[in-house]
Amino acid sequence: MTNTVDETRIERDSMGEMRVPINAYYGASTQRAVLNFPISDLRFPREFIRALGQIKQAAAQTNVELGTVDPQIANAIVQAAQEVIEGKLDDHFVLDIFQTGSGTSTNMNANEVIANRASELLGGSRGSRKVHPNDHVNFGQSSNDVIPTAIHLSALLSIEYDLIPALQSLQQALHEKADAFMPIVKTGRTHLQDATPVRLGQEFLGYTGQVERGIARMRHARGELAEVALGGTAVGTGVNTHPEFAARVCRRLSEMNGVEVRETSNHFQAQSTLDNIVEASGALNTLAVSLMKVANDIRWLGSGPRAGIGEIELPAVQPGSSIMPGKVNPVIAESVCMVCAQVIGNHTTITVAGQSGNFEINVMMPVAAYNLLQSIRLLAASARNFTEQCIKGLQATSKGPEMVERGLAICTSLAPVIGYDAAAAISKEAHKTGKTIREIAREKTSLSEEELDRILDPASMTKPGLEGGPAGG
Repeated sequence: MTNTVDETRIERDSMGEMRVPINAYYGASTQRAVLNFPISDLRFPREFIRALGQIKQAAAQTNVELGTVDPQIANAIVQAAQEVIEGKLDDHFVLDIFQTGSGTSTNMNANEVIANRASELLGGSRGSRKVHPNDHVNFGQSSNDVIPTAIHLSALLSIEYDLIPALQSLQQALHEKADAFMPIVKTGRTHLQDATPVRLGQEFLGYTGQVERGIARMRHARGELAEVALGGTAVGTGVNTHPEFAARVCRRLSEMNGVEVRETSNHFQAQSTLDNIVEASGALNTLAVSLMKVANDIRWLGSGPRAGIGEIELPAVQPGSSIMPGKVNPVIAESVCMVCAQVIGNHTTITVAGQSGNFEINVMMPVAAYNLLQSIRLLAASARNFTEQCIKGLQATSKGPEMVERGLAICTSLAPVIGYDAAAAISKEAHKTGKTIREIAREKTSLSEEELDRILDPASMTKPGLEGGPAGG
């Protein structure tokens, strides 16, 4: 939309005058970026803007403490930043993700919005500069340490309060199914071929373990993100900031959010790399791989219902076909797989972004932030949905136990008794004739019916050890 003169006001920055929309809280630097980067409809998400507001608020409070910003001005900044934190000024954060690689445009967007709102709170007008975006709101900071700190803080909080709780609920639901399904003995599968018997509950115990370890990985990622770059200012030297500034701001951020936020012990690595972010994204990538495995297994186990595996029944949540009446598809599991694919792709972008640290600054911070936060948000939402709309409603069918007796892999328990070669011959003949292992063993061995019952007991084959048959033979 093109603004007329009547719809704009004049703002100034170091490059001169700029017309901005009359009702905008942002100023000249933001408007230049609006014009410079008309690339996409992707914007920083709410959690990032909230974190940015918290950093600006904690910085203002700290600057009062340190005597570096006038208390009246700092208090107005604190109030304005609170409105940013609460989302009241979200409409004024207008910049594209594909912008200056350090995120300077978005840092200035925050500085200008908060400065103009704080100026109003002090009785001035937007553009009056009663509160200055650089001299006051940004005091003791640089885009180069604020933006990576906002990425870390927003991702840390999203993992702590959104993703981990969602995964804990999924783990609990899977564990409950593991317990419920433990009595059900079915055919195991390796290489998509029949293998020795396994309990359906044991399969679900495996899924439970994957999510449990995923939670542990998220806690590791949380630790990586707790280390922030604030205090390094432009290149990591800390020029133009009080030596105690960053540590005090970090304490405030920790108290605000109930999580640990700590100043890095090495500002030069913190600002020139995205290593912590790449590491956190790697944990998300591993989680996505785990969840895709679980979701795909659920899809396959529920396939059919007649011409597939059909060992579990998935909740019917919607019609599955516009042409085939009565068809029901595993749509919840499919949505999980698509989320996982997106997260895996996001990790590739973040990996490339991490390689783009040139000397003292990384120049792909905005896209890394966007992808990291999207991955966390998508994984949390899909885990919750998977739990509620799929896992909790799963039911076992009789098909798994019915197929065990006809399976060929139970001949494994014959090997310790009659030898591997003899057991393999029985398996091949059973496959060729369509008879069961028990029937061929009855014909080809001298084992009694009582011995066959004991040796070919599928339940005993789901435990470690040699209970499936004696060690001799």
